[in-house]
Amino acid sequence: MKKATRDELKAVNTRFERKFPLDFRDLGIMLARVRQTCLRDPEFPVGQVNSLYFDTYDLEQYHRSDNGEYRKDKVRLRWYGDHLPAGGEVPVFLEVKHRRGFAGSKRRSRLMIPVEKLAMEKLNEGILTRVELMEELGRLGYFSDKPLRPVIYICYQRQRFYEILTNTRISHDVGIQGTVIAPDLLPGQPLIRLPGGVLEIKGPTMEIPVSLRQRLVPDIRWSRFSKYGLLLDAHFNSVTRTI
Repeated sequence: MKKATRDELKAVNTRFERKFPLDFRDLGIMLARVRQTCLRDPEFPVGQVNSLYFDTYDLEQYHRSDNGEYRKDKVRLRWYGDHLPAGGEVPVFLEVKHRRGFAGSKRRSRLMIPVEKLAMEKLNEGILTRVELMEELGRLGYFSDKPLRPVIYICYQRQRFYEILTNTRISHDVGIQGTVIAPDLLPGQPLIRLPGGVLEIKGPTMEIPVSLRQRLVPDIRWSRFSKYGLLLDAHFNSVTRTI
């Protein structure tokens, strides 16, 4: 197997996130408000986001998120688009996301991966070998005390915008669904879909710009929204209902 090569290492400064869950009736209204208030991202305005999430065998990061702990980390491989080429290699980003209370940061490396490794039936192999994964995580300054394995594949449709005065980033995510990759850890229904969507506002401070407070979020409340956590919650609930 050809080893993945790293050709980019990127560190993102600390940022603060606010996440606003949207039900079906709010999706169109909120998207219209975003379009009236913000500009589209010039580079990646719309597209599918794909992520393969890793966790320990005892799902340590899930339980940290579920318990609302101050310190949380996520490890994932992320790629973009809903149509892959027939062959060759595609860019995949290994990301380590740290959260300390409301503040978050992210480091990632860009890898070139053979496209066949991204086939759904191959994702349980983790895309990278365990040795490759640990080496790349080490380059990102992340060292896990426990072995990591792929747990769930999550995809959704994202539209990206920014607020012109502060460059605050806004994402409008819909069609969020997850496919269990580790059935021995998560037995039961493999495919889970979340209703509605989420509006994410990411900026350098806790303060949401005035234009966004006035136009986007006066009628909805932010919450601790984790796609990974909520999809695993939904999966465990589906298992409970079948018992």
